[in-house]
Amino acid sequence: MSGDHDHDHDHAHSHPHRPDIEDSDFDDYQLMAEAVGELLIEKGIFAAEDLRRTIEAIDAIGPAQGARVVARAWVDPGFRARMLADVNAAAAEIGIDAGPIPIRAVANTPGLHNVIVCTLCSCYPRLLIGLPPDWYKSRAYRSRVVREPRVVLAEFGTVLPEDVAVQVHDSTADLRYLVLPMRPRGTEGMDEEALARLVARDCMIGVAVIDR
Repeated sequence: MSGDHDHDHDHAHSHPHRPDIEDSDFDDYQLMAEAVGELLIEKGIFAAEDLRRTIEAIDAIGPAQGARVVARAWVDPGFRARMLADVNAAAAEIGIDAGPIPIRAVANTPGLHNVIVCTLCSCYPRLLIGLPPDWYKSRAYRSRVVREPRVVLAEFGTVLPEDVAVQVHDSTADLRYLVLPMRPRGTEGMDEEALARLVARDCMIGVAVIDR
């Protein structure tokens, strides 16, 4: 899914201030997920304690794993190519379990900026970048970023030059996306660990860029 191509600024900025997309009320799919969980516990498929531990384990995951994958792609062209072909397999090379659901990396370039969404619910590469933020799950973000991606990005503080195209990628239950940000200028002397510390969650969703 593609966005439009217009704006009027020479630089991209990254100062997210959480725009008007915070309507995080439960939607039908979230309510359905809760109901299914309760039914499975009731039928003895798993215990409430098992569910609690699983949720806590997922809650503990942050964006560090995804940042490691991005940093390796920046320093290793071969790994970058393999990541763009198969994120899950590339992540496994460096000891990261990205889960069974395929993840596709979409690379930002000087002429293209990528942003991800799940228009249906909140599909998202959780094992790489942690739980989705509330705004990602909101109805407003899910609908607006498809219709007016540049406006939404600008509300996050990410104003793109006019000649940079914006492409929106819609995640599904069968395919997730991860944005591969461009390596910032002036980082040639930094090692992989230091580079990983530059990579924030929102950059891998595409609503922000790395601003040094």
